[in-house]
Amino acid sequence: MNTQESATQAIREGKTVLGIELGSTRIKAVLVGPDHSPIASGSYDWENRYENGVWTYSMDNVWTGLRSVYTSLADDVQSRYGVALGGVGAIGVSAMMHGYLPFDKDGTQLAPFRTWRNTITEEAASILSERFDFNIPQRWSIAHLYQAILKDESHVADLAFLTTLSGYVHWRLTGEKVLGVGDASGTFPIDSGTNDYDAVMLGKFASLVEHKGYGWTLRDVLPKVLAAGEAAGRLSAEGAKLLDPTGGLTAGIPLCPPEGDAGTGMVATNSVSPRTGNVSAGTSVFAMVVLEKSLSRRYVEIDMVTTPAGAPVAMVHCNSCTSDLDAWANMFSEVLAAFGTNVDKTSLYQTLYRKALEGAADGGGMLSYNYYSGEPITGIEEGRPLFVRQPDCPMSLATFMRVLLYATVATLKIGMDILDDEQVRLEKMLGHGGLFKTKGVGQGIMANALNVPVAVMESAGEGGAWGIALLAAYMHGRDGGEPLEAFLAQKVFAAFKEDCVSPNAGDRAGFLSFMERYRAGLAVEKAAVESLR
Repeated sequence: MNTQESATQAIREGKTVLGIELGSTRIKAVLVGPDHSPIASGSYDWENRYENGVWTYSMDNVWTGLRSVYTSLADDVQSRYGVALGGVGAIGVSAMMHGYLPFDKDGTQLAPFRTWRNTITEEAASILSERFDFNIPQRWSIAHLYQAILKDESHVADLAFLTTLSGYVHWRLTGEKVLGVGDASGTFPIDSGTNDYDAVMLGKFASLVEHKGYGWTLRDVLPKVLAAGEAAGRLSAEGAKLLDPTGGLTAGIPLCPPEGDAGTGMVATNSVSPRTGNVSAGTSVFAMVVLEKSLSRRYVEIDMVTTPAGAPVAMVHCNSCTSDLDAWANMFSEVLAAFGTNVDKTSLYQTLYRKALEGAADGGGMLSYNYYSGEPITGIEEGRPLFVRQPDCPMSLATFMRVLLYATVATLKIGMDILDDEQVRLEKMLGHGGLFKTKGVGQGIMANALNVPVAVMESAGEGGAWGIALLAAYMHGRDGGEPLEAFLAQKVFAAFKEDCVSPNAGDRAGFLSFMERYRAGLAVEKAAVESLR
C-alpha cells in the first residue's frame, strides 16, 4: 500500500489519479496513488427534489457539489500530506445511470433533469420493448425521450444532444460528447459485438418517429460510445475552473470515458468477468451478473447492460433500498435527542443493524415496504413507504430492524429468482454500498436472500468513486492490449483482502417465510398507492 512518503511524492509529481462519482445522496472524490489504493477523499451530501411530478437535481447544484467535493479533497490532501493538490495523472467521472438530460445546439438545457428514480415512462418503455424485443426499463434515457415524443413535448424538436449525468459533466469538463459503454448501455441497447449502439434497433426507432419530421436522428444526438481503456479527451481550461475556481488544478489532464454507477461498482468489486457478480445497496439496490450466454428470452424484470469493457450483463435494479430505513433511523435519533442523548450517525446505525440480528428470523409477522418511488419488478406504480403487522405481533426493536433490513433486499430477491430459473450460477457476490458498512449484518441479510456467499472488500467503502479512478488509471497506464479483467486481478486486487459471509440455513428459512408474506402483502402496497394520493 502507499506509504506516507510515497503518497506525498506521487502528489507532488502529479502521479495520482482522481475519481469522482455523483451518487444519489453524495458526491464523492477519491485520489489514488501509484499502487491504486486511495490516499485521500472528499465528499458532498446532496438530495434529489420532487418538483412538478419529477425527481430531479438542478445543474447549478451539480457544480456547487463538484466544486465543494474537490475543495474537500484538496483540504484532505493538505491536511494529510502538507502539500497542495495540483496536477494529477488522469481523471474519471461517473454518476448514477440513466435519466434524461437534453440540450439544444447551443448547449442550452431543454428540460429539467429527469433522474433514474422517475417511473413516468411506462407507455414509452412498453412500446419500445415490444418493438425492439428487448427490455427497455422506464428509467432508461431512450424511454424518457420517446415518452417526451409521445406527449408532443415541444422541446424535442430542438434536441441536439442527449446524455446522462456522467456524460454531461464530462462534456463540460472536456468538450467531448462521449459515454463509456457501460453507461451508454443504460441509454440505448448496446451490441456487444461492436461495443456500439445496436444498429438494428436504431433503425427501428427511426421508423417509429419518422412521421414527426425532426431534423435529427438518434445517432446524431446520442454520445459517442467508448470502451474502457480508450482516451476520452482532456481537461480544458474552462473545465479546470469549473472544478477548482482557485486555479490550482491544471488543464490538459486526460480523462477516461465517463461511466455509470453500475459499471464503477463492477470495477470496484472486481466483478467484470463471466460468472462474477456484484450487488450495490444504497439509495437504490441493483445486482449485476456478467453472463456466459444470453438469457432464453426477454424479461421485464431484467435489464441487459454491459461491463465498462462491453461484456453483456444481466442487471436487476430496484429503485428503493435504504431510504426508508434511513428515515426510521433519523426518527430514532430525534427520540434520543429529545431525551438529551446525542448519538453520532455511525454508532446509531451500527447499533440498530446489530440489534436486528437478535430479531425473529421470519420477521415476526411484520412487513415493511420501502417504496419511495414505483417498482416495476413488483408492478407498483408509485412510492408509498408502508409498515404493517398482525395485531398479535410482538413489537420489538430487534425484529422491527430486521424487517426494515429485509425490505431493502426483498424486491431484489424477486428479480434475482429469474436468474436462478435461467440456471445462471455464481460462486459469490461482491457487495458495496451503505448497506454493507456495518460488518457482517447487511452481508448476512443479502447472502440469505440470494442464497450465495456475499463478500465485501476492504476497499468497498470507497465505492464507485474508487471504481472510476481505477478506470482512469487503466486508461492512463494501459499496457498494450491488456484486458480490463487482467489489470484488475493482477495489478489492483491481488493485495486486497475480503470478508465473506455465507448463507445460514436457519436465517435463510426465516427470510423465505418472510418473503411469502411479502409477496402476499404487495396487494396492500398497491391499495396504498390507489388510496393515498
